[in-house]
Amino acid sequence: MKTIKDINFKGKKVIVRVDFNVPLNDHLEITDNTRIRESIPTLKKLVEDEARIILMSHLGRPKGKVVPEMSLIHVAKEFSKLMGRNVKFCSEPLGIAVIQQVEELRNGEILLLENLRFYPGETDGDEEIAKKLADLADVYINDAFGVCHRSHSSTTVIAKYFPNDKYFGFLMEHEIRNLEKVLSTKETPYTAIIGGAKVSSKIDIIRNLIPKVDNMIIGGGMSFTFLKALGGKVGDSLYEEDKVELAREIMNEMILREVNIYLPTDVIIADRFSNDANIQTVKADAIPDGWIGMDIGPVSRKRFALAINTSRMIMWNGPMGVFEMENFSLGTKTVAVSVASGTTSGAFSAIGGGDSVAAINKYGLADLLSYVSTGGGAMLEYLEGKPLPGIQAIRE
Repeated sequence: MKTIKDINFKGKKVIVRVDFNVPLNDHLEITDNTRIRESIPTLKKLVEDEARIILMSHLGRPKGKVVPEMSLIHVAKEFSKLMGRNVKFCSEPLGIAVIQQVEELRNGEILLLENLRFYPGETDGDEEIAKKLADLADVYINDAFGVCHRSHSSTTVIAKYFPNDKYFGFLMEHEIRNLEKVLSTKETPYTAIIGGAKVSSKIDIIRNLIPKVDNMIIGGGMSFTFLKALGGKVGDSLYEEDKVELAREIMNEMILREVNIYLPTDVIIADRFSNDANIQTVKADAIPDGWIGMDIGPVSRKRFALAINTSRMIMWNGPMGVFEMENFSLGTKTVAVSVASGTTSGAFSAIGGGDSVAAINKYGLADLLSYVSTGGGAMLEYLEGKPLPGIQAIRE
């Protein structure tokens, strides 16, 4: 693990890829600063070392165009407050102005560059962009786990210009060590909780975890594909018809591996996709036509909670229902509280994915958990066993 812990960067120009892709409201105010906060330990170490620090990030998906609402200037103020010092901002990610401001940096000062994705080549792994960014610095640090599964100019290509001076930041080190623990643990019982809308987006992670876990809890919209595979009636609920046979195969594989399969036995249904819809609770495999499964029911909540609370290792990715709507949030809330309760009782818990992390933050439970990942897609691909380009680039 090539980390920055024992390296002194005094006087060095250090370019750091951070992930400041944070949610903004209609007033362009940050609604969740988790990703910024998680980057602070690395950056404070560099400040204490008296390095000259250049930060690069993206915000949103401007698709190669300058979009004022996606400018990192909206992040700079909050970042300065969290750092407890003034942070300089460059209104361009590349060009003469950047070079001049980098040259003017004093030891211990920080310069935040404008949104990298204002350039179309960044997400394509453009060599010229990577070279221009690399020319700004003596050292490269990747501390942006959330984009490590992409071969972008600032996460992967840039690393080759620093053959002996490239490192993982503390955030990256924390992510990798904890995910390795999730994949290699011998703790039992081990419970994986997989939710969300579609089976197709979670197939690989389920299959990679089957040999490792004792319990597999499946909730959210994807559970209806599994219930359909068992011959259940799912009404108008979301399910993937072309994945029904695959769901059947996955369940057979779990049975052969002696994994306990937890599917909802009862669900809360609605006559339309709205918080104000008419609702009722029915058996999960007997949903009437014209009704939609929106959340797990009370019996399922108790069953899932019991499995979670008696586990020693817990991995959670994906909500149990449409938790953004208050009337369908109790299943996800129950899982969140159960994971936190299990952690305080001695279990190791790992949480990832935008919706799961949003739920944890919504209920104020983040500080009670062992590990909350800053990367949704990156965490999924790591747990699927796929090599992440941004990590490989540092290790090579």
